[in-house]
Amino acid sequence: MKTLLVTGFEPFLSFTVNPTMKIVEELNGKCIGDFQIVGKTMTVDFKSSGNQLISLLKDIKPDAVISLGLAGGRTKITPERIAINIKDGEADNEGHAPRDEVIQPDGPVAYLSTLPIRSMVEKLNELGFPASISNTAGTYLCNNVMYEGLHYINKNNLDIPSGFIHIPASHELAIQHGNIPSWSHEDLRESIVTCISELTAVLQ
Repeated sequence: MKTLLVTGFEPFLSFTVNPTMKIVEELNGKCIGDFQIVGKTMTVDFKSSGNQLISLLKDIKPDAVISLGLAGGRTKITPERIAINIKDGEADNEGHAPRDEVIQPDGPVAYLSTLPIRSMVEKLNELGFPASISNTAGTYLCNNVMYEGLHYINKNNLDIPSGFIHIPASHELAIQHGNIPSWSHEDLRESIVTCISELTAVLQ
């Protein structure tokens, strides 16, 4: 059986709950299609999150990687098309707020996702989960982790599909945070299971 690394993030900024953290905890150890899931929660820390992901890649040696992030305010599941070599944004959980910094000085301007994002979106929509491809992962921790993972894989000539999927807020978060669109936790989790199943189908 193949191994799929699925990562989420801890709560950050004004979001007191991060549904990706709960999803990876629930999926950890489960088998979906051809994959055994290893779920890990990432720190919201520009200085350590990239190294954290690379350590997981070295230790687990997964056959594929799906990183998850919260996009509070979005209404759809949005697989990301591209990660850019820039970190810039509000302060992370350690108080660091980079301005116009490159992620990897020797890295290219950008990397494209190597996940089957088009077929994932089509399958999600077919099953009634609103989804579309996103052409910007921003410049915060989500973009940072996506770029770091793809850079490591590319630099080491590894054949590992890897990419990032943003999800909307959960109802729990919307109640705590205020007036933002939200999905039930069950639908958020099932949409990620659908993406994993689609990845399995494409890799067969």
